[in-house]
Amino acid sequence: MAEQEDDYSKVSRKRLEAAYRKLQEEQQKKEILRKFLDDEAYERMMNVHISNPDLYDQVVGLIVQLVQARRITGKMTDAQLRSILERATYRPEPKIEFKHK
Repeated sequence: MAEQEDDYSKVSRKRLEAAYRKLQEEQQKKEILRKFLDDEAYERMMNVHISNPDLYDQVVGLIVQLVQARRITGKMTDAQLRSILERATYRPEPKIEFKHK
């Protein structure tokens, strides 16, 4: 019985540690965004985070790359962020062909 409780506590501890790491990573992302986005752009990214977490992660990664490459010097505007979001979500229109017999 005691061994089983130890296993549960180890699993619980690992889950807590993973959740804590994830929370820290999210805080770091938000700090980066706060530093390099103006208020409107930051708010837009928080909306993207809620509606599409995968796109959020992708765009945050892209912003980090741009910062590291020194392609972002000041704060990014909402219009610049929208441009990045449009490029990240661009999908060409599917071509539908009708063949008549």
